[in-house]
Amino acid sequence: MFSAALLPLLPALAAAPPSPSTTAGTAMSNCTTTCGNISIPYPFGVEPGCYHPGFDVTCAADEGPPRLLLHNISEVFDINLPNGTVDIYVDRFVQSSINSSSFPPDVRAYTGVANWDVVGVGIDGGPFVVSATRNKLVLIACDVQVFLMTVDMDVISTCAAFCPPVSKSHEYMVGSPDCSGIGCCQAPIPAGLDVYELQLRRFNGSWGSDFAQVYIVDSELLSSYRMDEMQEEALPAVLEWVISDSPCQSNSTSPECRSSNSFCQNSNTSFNGGHRCYCSKGYDGNPYVLDGCTDINECKSPEIYPCFGDCINTMGGYICQCPPGFEGDASVPKGCKDIDECVLPEAHGCYGNCTNLPGTFLCQCPQGTFGDQTIKGGCVAIRDSLSGTKIALIVSGSLILLLIALAAPFITRKILKQKAKRTREKFFKQNHGLLLQQLISQNTDIGERMIITLREIEKATDNFDKTREVGGGGHGVVYKGILNLHVVAIKKSKIVVQKEIDDFINEVAILSQVNHRNVVKLLGCCLETEVPLLVYEFISNGTLYQHLHVDGPMSLSLDARLRIVLEVARALSYLHSATSMPIYHRDIKSSNILLDDSLTAKVSDFGASRYIPIDQTGVTTAVQGTIGYLDPMYYYTGRLTDKSDVFSFGVLVMEMLTRKKPFMYRSHVGDGLVSYFSSLFEEGKLVNILDPQVMEDDNGGVQEVAALAVMCTKLKGEDRPTMREVELKLENLCVKALAPSSITSPCNRDQISFQGITMETSRQYTMEEEVMLSATYPR
Repeated sequence: MFSAALLPLLPALAAAPPSPSTTAGTAMSNCTTTCGNISIPYPFGVEPGCYHPGFDVTCAADEGPPRLLLHNISEVFDINLPNGTVDIYVDRFVQSSINSSSFPPDVRAYTGVANWDVVGVGIDGGPFVVSATRNKLVLIACDVQVFLMTVDMDVISTCAAFCPPVSKSHEYMVGSPDCSGIGCCQAPIPAGLDVYELQLRRFNGSWGSDFAQVYIVDSELLSSYRMDEMQEEALPAVLEWVISDSPCQSNSTSPECRSSNSFCQNSNTSFNGGHRCYCSKGYDGNPYVLDGCTDINECKSPEIYPCFGDCINTMGGYICQCPPGFEGDASVPKGCKDIDECVLPEAHGCYGNCTNLPGTFLCQCPQGTFGDQTIKGGCVAIRDSLSGTKIALIVSGSLILLLIALAAPFITRKILKQKAKRTREKFFKQNHGLLLQQLISQNTDIGERMIITLREIEKATDNFDKTREVGGGGHGVVYKGILNLHVVAIKKSKIVVQKEIDDFINEVAILSQVNHRNVVKLLGCCLETEVPLLVYEFISNGTLYQHLHVDGPMSLSLDARLRIVLEVARALSYLHSATSMPIYHRDIKSSNILLDDSLTAKVSDFGASRYIPIDQTGVTTAVQGTIGYLDPMYYYTGRLTDKSDVFSFGVLVMEMLTRKKPFMYRSHVGDGLVSYFSSLFEEGKLVNILDPQVMEDDNGGVQEVAALAVMCTKLKGEDRPTMREVELKLENLCVKALAPSSITSPCNRDQISFQGITMETSRQYTMEEEVMLSATYPR
């Protein structure tokens, strides 16, 4: 007999000790909520502080689509909070060769088992146990019996699989479709234990093969698998869990049930007890987070909450009643019947002729009479002529109606103006307008015209006319307009969500502090709309992407490309090291580099940028950027540093030298632009990928620029240079390439004379800093 301890038949799911950040009992706002198409609700979480102790999961994206792993081992394909279950894939955990010849004679006569391996360790002590109501223990073998026992060796479940003589070999073994004993058998898994003992026994005199496998399988899906498929792939199994191993308090509350509309209920999942949290009746959502249980609007789901009358939603429930004029049971079809008000007209206040209508009735004075038919004796006979009093009443009433009709448009216009004014004031406060006014009063660097009214913006854009649209970025639509006799670009958000508003406010705060010739100039903003509007200087010559990726063999000249690269480097060096607080752009790419009429580069689109305190080397943020340009270390760790912009800049340089689009380029071996460019550079075969125009214009400096691009895209951030070092390197390359008589050098703008050599400076350093930095230039 063979004995293999199952602890408890699944891969390792031992509860991890809680760190200080996981003891808060609630998820943070920047937690990962999905992995592929799998939702990750609290108490489960990926990052520290985002999960309850023992409920940590991992989103692995190493090969193929992202996979959600429970404790880095078992793949999760569904998490069900109301049922307290986790669906995972489990590989077969026992497979072996059974050779009776390896046992003593007295044992060999009774059974034969040898060389068994058990894959997997236990979940002992964690919040998870094997679900007894959903799982089955499945054995695939011939003439073998499996025993499921407690650690005290008490048998609690068993089944046996037999095979006819013709099917004794594993290759030809045929099992019964319902796994009822021929080549395959199944047994229930009793609840309450997280440690089991497994034993297998071969029957005496068996012809059976030496192959056997044991699985844990979701019984609801067992019938959908053929036995030969079960032998080769991981199968779904179900775990049950409790949020705490302590029972509920007497009033059905628990500290873990954090939502105000939730309750606690003890669980019979294991002998250790414990409880789970549920949303109260009429509520749905996540009971483990604050305000996680929200009211169900039953009136929007009549197929679930039937109502064939007037449905009124209430907190935690709903009211279903017949419409006015009907009576009966509104919860069943045709349950509401029309009330015949004319049966008792006096009860409904009708003393004239009553006519019943569906849901109502018509009451009018009899023919030849007039008056008030709702009061007794109110209908009187019509006389041949009207009295002077009645004529006066008719005329005065007509005049009043005429005056109301004439005044209505003016009154309506006044009301609409007041409503629009209140709406603008509301949005102004919502969009932090008071804070911006305070900044303007305290900071002389922010112009007094920074705040622009909505009326001025509408006038500048002809009320946002479609013909004024000149493009769009990742954060909105851009309009061309004329404001104060200046041509400006006005950016308006496409999507009204709070994150877009926060990005706009972030861009205002950043650009209002930035003053550099290679950074797009922010002229002002309008905060009187639901989403703020930003007003920039208008850059007339499009984006670098449009100039670089044109049809045909000719694009920007090499000198123009190198100058643009240098200007972008100066802008990033300024943002990283010359502002009062470093600014990381996070989305450097060719479509975010604007060019003016003289092809001067302007870095734009700061919606994803972040201020970083000087005393911090990196900050963990939600990853933002563009695939192809995105720093891989930032993508995998979420830790933002200045080297993230350096990586994106290096990709931009490669794009300039090759005219390949980083977000879609693939080499003949499947490599992306960065890896293929770096490998060709190391092999000395860079000519295979360079733009032919670059090779034709090259005067010897392309190799050094390519080497700088490779350094900027090193995998580890510490191996990359800073943007200041990149700027100085490009300055030196410009100086080397500059002939004494040349006036068309890529670095001949904003030039200063230095020892008879003309070179460019970004003008963002003090005179003392420039003197110190000049020591690094070649003499």
